[in-house]
Amino acid sequence: MLQLSDSPPRMKTLVSVDESYNLCRHLIAKYSTTFYLSTLLLSKEKRPAIWAIYAWCRRTDELVDGPASAMTTPETLDLWEQRLESIFAGHPVDNLDVALADTVQRFPMDIQPFRDMIAGQRMDLYRSRYETFEDLYLYCYRVAGTVGLMSTAVMGLDNPRNTSPWNREQQLYVPIEEEIALGIAKQLTNILRDVGEDARRGRIYIPLEDLARFNYTEEDLFKGVIDERWRSLMRFQIARAREFYTKAEKGISYLSSDARWPVWAALTHYSGILRVIERNDYNAFTQRAYVPQWQKLRSLPLAWLRSQVL
Repeated sequence: MLQLSDSPPRMKTLVSVDESYNLCRHLIAKYSTTFYLSTLLLSKEKRPAIWAIYAWCRRTDELVDGPASAMTTPETLDLWEQRLESIFAGHPVDNLDVALADTVQRFPMDIQPFRDMIAGQRMDLYRSRYETFEDLYLYCYRVAGTVGLMSTAVMGLDNPRNTSPWNREQQLYVPIEEEIALGIAKQLTNILRDVGEDARRGRIYIPLEDLARFNYTEEDLFKGVIDERWRSLMRFQIARAREFYTKAEKGISYLSSDARWPVWAALTHYSGILRVIERNDYNAFTQRAYVPQWQKLRSLPLAWLRSQVL
């Protein structure tokens, strides 16, 4: 359980860098098997750094969604942001921090996306509804779109369009919008997969304007009503998520060659959840959509092919 204190940390001996990375690996393997499988396709140098970033993101999310989330206050998140600044300054506080402190030294990156993610968690402290998609988009950017921005320094860039002699002086294209789009797509997928679980906590992430568009009410959602109104609403939401996946695909070719396969794999695995929701007749209330491990493994050759030709 993640706990924070506003008292100065006591001097203590932390684990080695390698041990810290291993702790991060166990965390991602336990809580995100889909993403963990994709990270195994990365080079040995880049793989642990992505684990470290994921571990920090996971722990940040747990502050508002974890077992002790009822104790989280705005001051808790202020302390977490101060701790983030300490990590970036090379002063880790606990064993999992050690890996991220090492990562930001080996792969210099901007602290702002990390701060933006904390801002997203602040939104969860006081908001349980989003009136419009524009409102929801800001939330999705903060809690998920930021992950792509965090990872860019680790993934690396390799713009094939700049290999010609007359283009060598041009700056590499950084697919910022596409990286954000992948995070948005994944978060929209999470929202559709977890709609029942969120409802049981009194939260609705589907924009209220969309519910109204299909004449589906909050009461219907809390009761888990599945009818043609709900199916039409879900088809609309799934189509929107797929638009973001399509946009994200266009940025993968700008990544380093050794990063394209794992990103294609992650995109393929995560977007597959939408197909499972469809196969479940849009029942996201009592059936949790997931892609079986054998299907993930079967999709890897196609993901590799896409990484080579697209």
